[in-house]
Amino acid sequence: MSSTLTSLVKDTAVYGLSSMFGRFLNWLLTFVYVRILIPEEFGQMTNLYAWTAILMILLTYGMETAFFRFANKEDRPEDVYSTTLWSLGVSSLVFVLLGWLFLAPLASALQITQHQDLLVYLLLIVASDAFMAIPLGYLRYEQRPWRFMAVRMSFVLATIALTLFAFYVLPYLGEQIPLLGELHPREHALEYIFGINLVSNALQMLLLLPTLRKATGRFSGKLLRAMLVYALPMLLLGLAGNFNNQADKILFPLLFDDPHYAHAQLGIYGACYKLAVVMVLFTQAFRYAYDPFIFAEKKKGEEAARRAYSSAMTYYVLFTLFIFLGVMSYIDVLKLLIAPAYYPGLSVVPWIMAGQLMFGVYFNLSLWYKVTDRTHWGAILSVIGCVLTVALIVGLAPRYGFMACAWASVVANGGVMLISYFLGQRYYPVSYDLKRLGLYSLLTAGIYAVQLALREVLLEESVYLVLLANTLLILLFVGVIYRYEVPAGAVATLRKKLLRR
Repeated sequence: MSSTLTSLVKDTAVYGLSSMFGRFLNWLLTFVYVRILIPEEFGQMTNLYAWTAILMILLTYGMETAFFRFANKEDRPEDVYSTTLWSLGVSSLVFVLLGWLFLAPLASALQITQHQDLLVYLLLIVASDAFMAIPLGYLRYEQRPWRFMAVRMSFVLATIALTLFAFYVLPYLGEQIPLLGELHPREHALEYIFGINLVSNALQMLLLLPTLRKATGRFSGKLLRAMLVYALPMLLLGLAGNFNNQADKILFPLLFDDPHYAHAQLGIYGACYKLAVVMVLFTQAFRYAYDPFIFAEKKKGEEAARRAYSSAMTYYVLFTLFIFLGVMSYIDVLKLLIAPAYYPGLSVVPWIMAGQLMFGVYFNLSLWYKVTDRTHWGAILSVIGCVLTVALIVGLAPRYGFMACAWASVVANGGVMLISYFLGQRYYPVSYDLKRLGLYSLLTAGIYAVQLALREVLLEESVYLVLLANTLLILLFVGVIYRYEVPAGAVATLRKKLLRR
């Protein structure tokens, strides 16, 4: 592996560390929730948090990106900070007030008329998240990564501590201390979960107070107008891309007459979707490092850059294929993280991971419109993916249920991946090793097919035989990669370096 690719791998780990660790801890909370909530409640939570992701894009309306652009461009960055804070503060407050005024119709539209208090929590959570995006961005502008990480991790750790306290410690205390009376948080689990999120947001806001006090600049209407003009395309691009990721969780409950059935099915889908999150986390970390990588390589000359881009694609695909096999090989162990009531959704896991793999490949391919300044194609491709996703879910979900959501992920991401490849070869050709990538993909598909066949035969005997067979097949995959991808003598050289230390 070249030094530039080694740097990319290192940056993937460094830049993605805080985000991945936070997401990982939140991911672990899922397996607490599935034991507290019935599938219908988990589906409601999945749906509402999908809406928060979309609303967050709307309420920040591209101003986070605009802040970085103008703070590095203007002579008085303190004015940029104050102007952005005032803008998001006022818009977030208006959002909460409007939501409060139309609480009943909004609750009806979201099919949570019996839980209007959840909508109140949601309004406050989204508004506070949107406002805090700017002081968090200011910490990045000041290049204070450790402070940034401390603030973000305080939210995650507080959420975990309060969740465990509410659902495990409080009931115990209620049994042991008669004066407290009987405490049954699980009877109002959704209210507790959203309330805990709000409390953790409040803690995060307290930690950001020193950063908020640095907003000593003046508000500028002229500056705000310029920032809004710059931010509008970012808003549209963010909405299209984010809706593509959340469409399944938002649209699914709207396609069925019985909201109880719809939320229960969405809960099953959402819980099993979490089992595929390893692929999502790796792709997210990769994205942190890839943009700086492609522009850094571009400075070294076209020929060297294109070779590096091709190699990066190969190694990305290899890592994701390994992750796919790893998750599917031990799915009989991983499924123990969720309750048996959610097992009918396990069939979506390979499809979700395949869709995420294709999305990662598309992100690799996206360099062509970034280095040629044809970024409008990014918006066009996002819209195409969004349209494909919506069409497939709306057309197929009423008949095939949550499987349609998983299929939509593969078709939509696969579609934009292919379109981006052919456009890229026209505007900025890169010689990707398609033959090698195709052979490794076929090898992975073949190993997975053998695993499925062996599982049918061996599972009746023992799940341990299934795990043993799958482990041997993964070792076969690793052996092939080692044989053809690791240069001769590379391991010996690395061993010598380590021994010298």
